[in-house]
Amino acid sequence: MLVTLKQLADEAAAKDYAVPAFNIFGYEDIIPVIRAAETKGAPVILAANIPAIQHMPLAYLAPLMLQAARSASVPVCVHLDHGKDFEVCSSAIEHGFSSVMYDGSQLPLEENIRRTKEIVDYAHERGISVEAEIGSVGYSDPSIAMKHQLSDPDEVRQFVRETGIDAVAVSVGTVHRMETQEASIDFELLERIQSLVDTPLVIHGSSGVPDDQLRRLASARVAKINIGTALRMAFGQTLREEMEQKPKAFDRIGLFQRPMAAVQEAALGKFTILGF
Repeated sequence: MLVTLKQLADEAAAKDYAVPAFNIFGYEDIIPVIRAAETKGAPVILAANIPAIQHMPLAYLAPLMLQAARSASVPVCVHLDHGKDFEVCSSAIEHGFSSVMYDGSQLPLEENIRRTKEIVDYAHERGISVEAEIGSVGYSDPSIAMKHQLSDPDEVRQFVRETGIDAVAVSVGTVHRMETQEASIDFELLERIQSLVDTPLVIHGSSGVPDDQLRRLASARVAKINIGTALRMAFGQTLREEMEQKPKAFDRIGLFQRPMAAVQEAALGKFTILGF
C-alpha cells in the first residue's frame, strides 16, 4: 500500500526500529526490495535519486514504483532522494511520489530555509511529505565536489522550526557511497540534536555504517536510514560472477536472476539490523 513518509517516520521515531530507504534504479531492484519487505512484514521506502531519474525519466520510473507500492502487502513510501530544486521536487509530486527530499545542504542556512519552505508549502497542500537536510553528508568519491559538514544542533532546531519539514536529514559521521563499513557515528552529536527537535531524523550514506552502529541508530529517534551502495554492490558483484561463469550467455533476463536474489538477501539483512 502506498503511504507517505510522515506516516512511517512519526511511528518509527518513537519506536525501536528505523525504516530503510533503498535507492532503486529499475524493476530489477524494486521487486527484490518489495519481496524482502513483505517477507519481514515491514514498511519500506523506495527512493529514486537524480542519477536514477536521469537514466529512466519519471514518466517511466514513477509508474513502476507506484504500481509496486500499491500492490504490496506492506506500507511503501515512494520517495525522491536529493532533489536539488523546486522543479525536480514538484515534478516528482506531480508524477505521484508520496514523499520528496529537497537537498539544499550546500546553501547558506537562510537560503536553505527559504527554498525548503517553498517546497514544503507546495507539497503539504497536496498531502505529500518533505524531508530536507541541514549539515551535509559528503561523498567518498573525490570527483563529487560537495562539502562534508557535521550538523549544528542549534541550526537543526532553527531549520525544522522555520520550514515545517516532516523529517530532517542530519550529518553525524556518515559518507555517501562507502564500499566498506568503516564510518564512525558521533552519537554524542546525535543525542544533542534529538534533544532539541521532535522531528524524525534521517541518516544518509548508511551503507558504510557498521552493523552495531546501525542497530544503535535505529534505537534512537532516527526514523529513516538510506541505503544504496550495499544493494548496488550485491547486484553488480553477483552479475559479474554470472557473466564470468557463463561467458557465452547473453539473455539478460536469465543473467539477472541471481543478482536480483542477491539484492533481496542484502535488503533482508538490513531489515534485520534495523529492528525487523
